[in-house]
Amino acid sequence: MRDLDTIDSLLASVGPQTDLPDPEARRTLREQAQLSKAQVARALGVSPSTVSAWEAGRNPTSEMRVKYAYLLDGLSAKLTTDTKPQTEPTAEPAAADAAAATDPASPDPDPDPDSRDEVEILTAPEPCVLCGHPAGQRVQGFTQHLNPAECQDSTAEARPAPLTTQPAPPSKPPHAKNPAHRAFQEPTGPAGLIHAAVEGALAEHQGDVEAATTALLKKAIPDAMRLLDETRKGARYDVIAHPWIPDILKKQTSRGTDQIWEARPKWTRTELPPGVHEVTALDINGAYLSALKTHLPLGQLEHTTGMPHDRRRAGVHLITPPTWEHDAYLPNPIGERDEPGPLWVTEPTLRLLLRLSSPKYGLCDAPEVHESYTSGATENLLEKFRITLKDARDTAIADRDAVTLEYVKAMYAKFVSTMGESNYNRELYRPDWMHIIRSQAFANLWTKALKAHDEGLTVVRAMGTDELHVIGHWRRIFPEGRKVTEVKVKDLYTAGTDTPGEKQ
Repeated sequence: MRDLDTIDSLLASVGPQTDLPDPEARRTLREQAQLSKAQVARALGVSPSTVSAWEAGRNPTSEMRVKYAYLLDGLSAKLTTDTKPQTEPTAEPAAADAAAATDPASPDPDPDPDSRDEVEILTAPEPCVLCGHPAGQRVQGFTQHLNPAECQDSTAEARPAPLTTQPAPPSKPPHAKNPAHRAFQEPTGPAGLIHAAVEGALAEHQGDVEAATTALLKKAIPDAMRLLDETRKGARYDVIAHPWIPDILKKQTSRGTDQIWEARPKWTRTELPPGVHEVTALDINGAYLSALKTHLPLGQLEHTTGMPHDRRRAGVHLITPPTWEHDAYLPNPIGERDEPGPLWVTEPTLRLLLRLSSPKYGLCDAPEVHESYTSGATENLLEKFRITLKDARDTAIADRDAVTLEYVKAMYAKFVSTMGESNYNRELYRPDWMHIIRSQAFANLWTKALKAHDEGLTVVRAMGTDELHVIGHWRRIFPEGRKVTEVKVKDLYTAGTDTPGEKQ
């Protein structure tokens, strides 16, 4: 009976779904209210692409459904009220306009009425991205003063201490009139979002680097999704953010895993050449950032059996991996696996095995592919997103900008880790992408191990996505530095023995 009581309690807690207008009506309400998708997205705490999906027919769930319905009901009521007849306008607005034209402290009249839709009045002041002091308006997503005099007066006050020990940049020239139009004319783009977020956090916390960094890390996931939307503008491919997912990509238990094998290397060489050697542990920079360049399926995964691999598609594959006979000096490309037999692997792992089985390498037989879940794919789906983050990372390193560096690292790391079954990212549900990007990072590390071996280095260890231990003159093969195309030294130690054949 206790079980029945529990079920009754569960059923009692499930209420009816909040009604929503049909998708066309949702879009019409927003457009009649002259609201952009970005404005609606900010109000609800989602990305513009999610709003687009709702207006195309996908329905939000749970609490987000209630919020969206509340917004649409409010818009409907307001628009109905606004259609009532209004009295004839008086001559007072014209007189006010004439007075404003003669007042040098007043902003210029707006010659483009359409641009006013992008000026958002804030319920609570936020730091101006130009001067750092509280402002009550947001233009195209950036908080700023609309009155130049207010911004000029603010810039005369003391600013927060600079982030680094670099010389302070020259002071900004006085703002031109009509700053709203100046914001429209200035090219911001994806990189501008990162810069504005960092400047806003520093201004909000009065230059406190630690507090600003903490605040930025907390919003790294929604900011990464907003950046993704910005980099996808005008993109060639449409992406399904919440497709149907096969059971093999779903967690078997609430705290368990799905059935995909990511081929994470965890390998240590069992025997070294005779003698005592100096081993260099190399740290691979931006492993997940580099792995964003990989073949990702665009749409819903489709099931096939007995088909040869199609390089125009990508997904996950059930394979019987080939026998690996080179474990003495190179890790197995599928990682350390105890159980024999077929397993589900991702696109990067399959492509790596196929490449190693080709006549050029001849390191193993071709894997046997039994069945697949794939979709049409492209390697450049996240390329603009990746390049924006890479450039911001490089600039932050050059400027010794610790805040931006930590913020950017959190954006791409959390972007990858939360696109699966995560409560932290409701905008994108692509566990297939998550596994593919992770596996690409592992494949990239394995490829570096092969390059080191082919160039005469002794590979001692390969771990995860970013750790490669070698013996030999590695600098002639791998450039040293902090860029994503370079490596840095993580550790130096000695290994080996003078006794030939003794295992380490």
